[in-house]
Amino acid sequence: MRKIKHIVCHCTATDQDAKVDAILNYWRTKLGWKNPGYHFLIEENGKIHNLQPLEKPSNGVRGYNSTSIHISYIGGKDKDDRTDAQKRSMLAVVMTLSAMYPNAIIQGHRDFPNVNKSCPRFDAIEEFSHYQPQV
Repeated sequence: MRKIKHIVCHCTATDQDAKVDAILNYWRTKLGWKNPGYHFLIEENGKIHNLQPLEKPSNGVRGYNSTSIHISYIGGKDKDDRTDAQKRSMLAVVMTLSAMYPNAIIQGHRDFPNVNKSCPRFDAIEEFSHYQPQV
């Protein structure tokens, strides 16, 4: 079992109507990734896709993948455009994972050192502050 230190929130930086298969294909063919970018991917309607078993790392944040679980919503090209359904689904995944990994810090991709991105286009630390580990 991997030691999980972070639960990381992302956006795909695409339009909301991007298709899961197209995103997976982009990772494989354009980026050459063997593993998906996220463990969970949430569609506009709130449907959650489990893309990678939790026991295996995904390609979410370079240098932190071995100790992180990654959740993304489809969208976020120019702003936080999550639908209510995506917000509910992301909260459900975060709640489940924080119960499984109570010491894991919940944060956005942008909150890691030396990351120059706005992903996930919202403040994940603040939004999920009730689920952060108690120090």
